[in-house]
Amino acid sequence: MSGDGNQSGRNRKPRPCGGSRPSGNSRSSSDSRGNSGSGKSFGNSKGPKTTRGGNRFDSRDKYENGDRKFGPKKPFSRAEKDEDKTKSFIQKRRFDKISKSVPKESIRLNKYIANSGICSRREADELITQGLVEVNGKVVTEMGYQVQKTDRVVFDGQNITPEKPVYVLLNKPKGYISTTKDEKARKTVMDLTANASPYRIFPVGRLDRQTTGVILLTNDGHMTKKLTHPSFNMRKIYHVTLDRKLSVEDLKSIAEGIRLEEGVAEVDSISYIEGKPKNEVGIEIHIGWNRVIRRIFQKLGYEVEALDRVMFAGLTKKNIKRGHWRILTEQEVNNLKML
Repeated sequence: MSGDGNQSGRNRKPRPCGGSRPSGNSRSSSDSRGNSGSGKSFGNSKGPKTTRGGNRFDSRDKYENGDRKFGPKKPFSRAEKDEDKTKSFIQKRRFDKISKSVPKESIRLNKYIANSGICSRREADELITQGLVEVNGKVVTEMGYQVQKTDRVVFDGQNITPEKPVYVLLNKPKGYISTTKDEKARKTVMDLTANASPYRIFPVGRLDRQTTGVILLTNDGHMTKKLTHPSFNMRKIYHVTLDRKLSVEDLKSIAEGIRLEEGVAEVDSISYIEGKPKNEVGIEIHIGWNRVIRRIFQKLGYEVEALDRVMFAGLTKKNIKRGHWRILTEQEVNNLKML
């Protein structure tokens, strides 16, 4: 009998899905990990839930639209994590490239000139042999001349430095001021970009403490002057949130120009934002008067509850989290130079 029983056990066919197991099996109500057989197993385990076959319980759509299911925080996503790693790698590679150009205690004169962005090393050799370069007030024509960090190098009547231009784009959060330092020890944008460049960089223009959004930092003085000088009419777009709805009459008044202390504040364009309440408007402006947008609305009896700069000189905060920064691409730098 026992032999027949063993044989029948070996030839037993698999039971169809959903079939019940003999009650005597110790795994009938739970598996070896203590999970119940009700289909609600894997209970409080962290991370994406998976079946024994390896398929996810949560579909791709639920991960991509996780905010509807999980609130403001999305669940873990390997694709997003990999994308962040890629972005970090690209930024690190750009930073390393800049770091390699940092001059040591001494540097060859032709490299010094090339690093300043004037020309290539070969072209710098020609400038040196032509006697067009001065070091500490003396013309230098010697090839391979070593320049010290403290030396004063002049080309075409202007001081030059061996620093390569660096351009850092920051998505500024609230509570930070746009200066290199503050006497009251308040937080500045420099705290957020402390590791962004081996050189000392400076903010291009200013955003007041409560204003958020795009701000550029660089060590390129020529570019800074170009982007902030009124004659260049640099475009800036803001998202404004008011304490109440903006009337059509007031919107038209702003479009025509509001008189302030400095004169008439001319707005390039202003409109309601599609799909948003009437207390949110988009405004494009090129003048750089202090707190000009807040004062425009205050003149008409409105208070600005939130002010976010979404574009500056063609640069946007796309893919930059609040409080984070990135180094501009070569194409973006070239676009700035062509403005």
